[in-house]
Amino acid sequence: MCEPKGMTRLPRTALLLLLPLMFFGGCGSKAGGSDADKAARIAEMYADYSKKFPQVEGISAEELRGLEPDRKVALVDVRTPEEQAVSMIPGAITQQEFDAHRANYADSLVVTYCTIGARSGEYAAKLREEGLEVRNLEGSILAWTHAGGELKGPDGPTRKVHVYDKRWNLAADGYDAVW
Repeated sequence: MCEPKGMTRLPRTALLLLLPLMFFGGCGSKAGGSDADKAARIAEMYADYSKKFPQVEGISAEELRGLEPDRKVALVDVRTPEEQAVSMIPGAITQQEFDAHRANYADSLVVTYCTIGARSGEYAAKLREEGLEVRNLEGSILAWTHAGGELKGPDGPTRKVHVYDKRWNLAADGYDAVW
């Protein structure tokens, strides 16, 4: 085969190693692709994680946003303090605050969340066993961003959300992932 002058041919093994990078690497694209792709990935991941706590009922971000204003809800963020320092859903309290003042929430619907719903689902399962009315936010804070939910940071409203690393950069467009 004749090669153009100045060009060298890559060995077959190099091509086999590069092909997956070309197709799956995305040439600098965002981890999740389009908003629809990211939302689908969040739903898929949550469905997989939720198999570990099948007794816990979920609530979608849209359902949570649509709850009656007079409905008593304790929104509990089970993420680490470092994650919470980036942003939280307005009105949420930490797991530590909830545990310290549990009696204040006896007649509330407890909604737990984390990044995607795995840690919060495990905590929700524990609370359910203790007899509390609890739901796990399906897709958690990442799904919240896709529902157009607001976030608050230490200085007020923010568009930043903590994720584990760039593979978890599944927040909706317009939100900045921090890891």
